[in-house]
Formats: sequence, C-alpha cells, structure tokens
Amino acid sequence: GINAEYGVSQDCLWFLQLSFSHSLPSSKSANMSIMSYNGSAVLAMTGKNCIAIASDTRFGIQHQTLAANFPKVFQMSDKIFLGLTGLFTDIQTFHEKLVFRLNLYKLREERDMKPSVFASLVSTLLYEKRFGPYFVEPIIAGLEGPENKPYICSTDLIGAPLLTSDFVVGGTADEALLGMCESLYKPDMDPETLLRPFLNVYLHRLTGTHFPVGEQLSI
Repeated sequence: GINAEYGVSQDCLWFLQLSFSHSLPSSKSANMSIMSYNGSAVLAMTGKNCIAIASDTRFGIQHQTLAANFPKVFQMSDKIFLGLTGLFTDIQTFHEKLVFRLNLYKLREERDMKPSVFASLVSTLLYEKRFGPYFVEPIIAGLEGPENKPYICSTDLIGAPLLTSDFVVGGTADEALLGMCESLYKPDMDPETLLRPFLNVYLHRLTGTHFPVGEQLSI
C-alpha cells in the first residue's frame, strides 16, 4: 500500500527504518549503565581455612580518573569483609547503613555476626529498597565458625544471593576476571599458595584490558 503522508510504500519505509537502525548506534551501546558509571573490580577467592578479597582503588567517572584512593573493600568485623561495586555514592551510603546494623546487632546479641548472617542482612536491606534500589552489588567474604570455614557470597542490586565455594567476581571487569579465575583456581590452597594465582588473576588480566578500573590494588 501507499502511505499518503510520505508518498512511499510501506515496504520501503520498513527497509529505510531497518537500514538506519543498523547504521546508527543503539541507545544501549551509546549510554553507559549506571552500575559501570564509576568503574570497579572486586574479586574474592577461597582457600583452605582462608579467604582473599581485593579491589581496585580508582575513583572515576566513566573513563576519567579523579583519584586513586577510594576504598571498595571494607572490614566489617574480625572475620567478615565486604566488597562493594557500583555507584560510589550508594557504596558509601550502603556501607554506613551496614555498619549501623552491625553495631546494633553486637549491642543486642553481645557477639559478632557470622558471615552467613551478615549475607542475609545485606540481602534483606537491598530487597527492602527493590523499587528504588541501591546501585551496588556486594561481595561478602569471611570465615564461618570456630573451624574458620571459608564463606563467600555475592548478590545483585535487589539482594538475590549467589553462594559459591570457590570464587566470585564483580564490577566493570567481571568477565575479564572470571576467565582467569576459572583457569588458575585450585581448591584447598593454603594462604601463600592462594596469593599467587589471586595476584595473577587480578594484575595480569586487568593490565592488558581497557576497563576503567584503575591501576592500584587493595587486598
């Protein structure tokens, strides 16, 4: 049929629209996700009665670096570490809320929180804000119980947990880190043995990529 307004056939209009959609950049590729706006990379790995967690320390906006001393891994207790990736303002806000909840728990229970309980707290706080979420993706690493059993867990921005027994990655460079972890990780490594593949995964892989995650490492 003929479109009276444009004076061309419907088939021709469809062809022109299809051609422009392939020649012009899509909004998905042109606009960076809010989760990768500031850039980050966090990695946690388990060993035999030990865990390792690290992050970059870059503070930036997309590909612009503003500082190199922004913490993304926090020691929440003697046996719990928290890594946060995502929007930097939400990282600071969410970390402060967790510190407040941990202090209340310690005052009420007169004991430290276990990593599994802390992971449930993180998941609950994120799910409470699911309709207006914190733009963070936490990684929890710790030692569980008197036997110091390694515990690592990650969640998405609405608190859905992912439990694993080997390693977890998060942030802008998660795909780059994941491949190296799968190649170098071995179960039941002692602390010294764990540190070598851990550093290789983080340093060797990221120095050869163009992800905006900085050049300094905090372990």
